[in-house]
Amino acid sequence: MSTLHVLSHSPFTDNRLDSCLRLLSVSDGLLLTGDAVYALQPGTAPLSQLQERADSLQLFVLEEDVQARGLPVPQWIKCLDYPAFVEQSVAYDKVNSWL
Repeated sequence: MSTLHVLSHSPFTDNRLDSCLRLLSVSDGLLLTGDAVYALQPGTAPLSQLQERADSLQLFVLEEDVQARGLPVPQWIKCLDYPAFVEQSVAYDKVNSWL
């Protein structure tokens, strides 16, 4: 069963990203929204964690949130607008929001 994990909290304020990465299976996806997109800041430990899994991780970011924060998006990460976010939510068996 595939799960789309949705993170919205900064990886610099708690350990949700670490916990999520430990639980991800190969069929799961990870969507960064809100302050979670700060994980893409160049030269940071969160970005390094994500890059280490770039070949096997289905990683998405909400385009509006990275634009609002002026962050670069590596080519291996897929940017989603809101309609694409809905499409991804339906494509997975379930969605888990890390509140």
